[in-house]
Amino acid sequence: MALACPNGLDHPRLGLVISKKNVRKAVDRNRLKRLTRESIRLQQHSLPAVDIVLLARRGADGLDNATLHRQLFGMWRRLERDVRKSMAS
Repeated sequence: MALACPNGLDHPRLGLVISKKNVRKAVDRNRLKRLTRESIRLQQHSLPAVDIVLLARRGADGLDNATLHRQLFGMWRRLERDVRKSMAS
């Protein structure tokens, strides 16, 4: 799940909340963080200037890297569309 709000800068910023309650093993929490940072690095040129807080849900550690990458890519596309739509109205 991702929450976003405008930040007044010219680039997006990312905050990660991956609790031990939802993702038990440290290696899995670190993998999720690493993949999320890489995903946003690759998409930062197309993302609007917003602060993004990504909250990991229970079971996120069960996803393989390809599935997680696809889900993050879809989330960035929806975020971009929603922000652009809200700025137009």
